[in-house]
Amino acid sequence: MTTARTLSIVTVTAHRPHAPEYHAYSTMLMRRAVAVSQASGWTVEVVAAEDTSVVETLARTDRADAVVLLGGEDIAPEYYGAARGYRAEGRHAERADEAQLTIARRAVDRGTPLLGICRGHQIINVALGGTLVQDLGEGSSHRRDGEPIERVMSTHDVELTAGTVLAGSLIDRLGRVVSTQSAHHQAVARLGSGLAVAAVAHDGLVEAIAHREAPVLGVQWHPEDPGAVRGQFGALLAAVTEPALAVAA
Repeated sequence: MTTARTLSIVTVTAHRPHAPEYHAYSTMLMRRAVAVSQASGWTVEVVAAEDTSVVETLARTDRADAVVLLGGEDIAPEYYGAARGYRAEGRHAERADEAQLTIARRAVDRGTPLLGICRGHQIINVALGGTLVQDLGEGSSHRRDGEPIERVMSTHDVELTAGTVLAGSLIDRLGRVVSTQSAHHQAVARLGSGLAVAAVAHDGLVEAIAHREAPVLGVQWHPEDPGAVRGQFGALLAAVTEPALAVAA
């Protein structure tokens, strides 16, 4: 008898009354990630980290076979040694920050497969001591500022780099050049401990990071977006989870 594989998908919050359009789009992305994961055989639990205590979030994700950290609000700058007051700064979710940063460190320590998307990608970097570019400025090609939420995604290519075993696996699954959907105004700056660059954009921005030893991957783009290449989210999740789960079995 095969035991069901459990996946924790960790979001920031299930409630954004101050930003209903953004919340509706974020919820749609989460549901798409859940649907693909379930179709791949995962038993999925969604945890909204800002809506409960850090202790409960850590407890609910403690026994998961793998974890996905989805996108959302900017990480509070205190966590990476920076100041508030930058351009395009919005609300922060410090309880979610603390819980997700701890989840990322725990995944590295335990060797738990972890996929970070957009904010989740940045969480992995900050959790391991890295820093962020706080704002890419107006006119960035990585987000369509001033557009309705359904048109905020920017389509651009990234080039994968084979700096780690995990990054090499991505190239095998996706190819060297990947079309992506992104909507970010921040980016990875200094890499965290143990991390390597796994993809870069045309302007040199880090678009993916992979841990050198643990099955931990972050991508700055949104493979769960409706405009993403079909099968991209599933391929990224498989690249992180399949080798680790095969060893565990």
